[in-house]
Amino acid sequence: MTMIDLKARLQAELPELLKQDNNFRQWLEQLIRQTAVTPESFDTRFERMLQEFAADRAEQRRKWDEHDRAWEEWSAKFDAHAEEQRRKWDEQNRKWDEQNRKNNELLEEIKLSRSRQDQGIGALGARWGIASEHSFHAALKGILEKSFGVEVLNVNEFDDEGAVFGAPDQVEIDIIIKNGELILCELKSSMSKSDMYTFDRKVRYYERRHQRQVQRKIAVSPMVPPPVRAVADKLGIEVFGHAEDVTSA
Repeated sequence: MTMIDLKARLQAELPELLKQDNNFRQWLEQLIRQTAVTPESFDTRFERMLQEFAADRAEQRRKWDEHDRAWEEWSAKFDAHAEEQRRKWDEQNRKWDEQNRKNNELLEEIKLSRSRQDQGIGALGARWGIASEHSFHAALKGILEKSFGVEVLNVNEFDDEGAVFGAPDQVEIDIIIKNGELILCELKSSMSKSDMYTFDRKVRYYERRHQRQVQRKIAVSPMVPPPVRAVADKLGIEVFGHAEDVTSA
């Protein structure tokens, strides 16, 4: 017999059986009372469920609060780390800028030193025949124009009276005019006493020929021995060992 058949038979025969058998009826009532859910037991179970639900909500809230606190701590640490990284980057950039500035200054010093070395090598080369005096003169002229910010004019005139060399000859003079000031220059790889006297005669020749007063006489040469400098001082000639030095005078 299946469960469905059993239920159908009970539904059909149970009412009559309860009427006929009082003991069976009492037994069934007692069974129902024992197994049935009373209002009191239902309320107790419902209250327990509410308490369990509230406890679960509280635990979830505690976990969420703990998670929020951990997140805030992590965020604070992250912000502090990011700020420290930004500070380090700023410091590193400052150091790079400072290093670049020093490198630029060093490059300028190297360029100036190289320029002076080139002049010195050119002077030696001219003395030993490796480079001509004309090439060295042109190099000094270019450096002087770049450093002094002026144009060096090369004037080649014929001295028919022989005032400079004692006989008629061509006279080559370098001229600078700056803010109305007339400056005559002598650019050579090396200068002797006779070179200084010749330069002084060139100046006096130019003044007579052009009826103009020369304000400064400048000799630029990396090789001027002390005795030659003494002659230059006597003649009022300014001596510079390198073309760049003229800018500071």
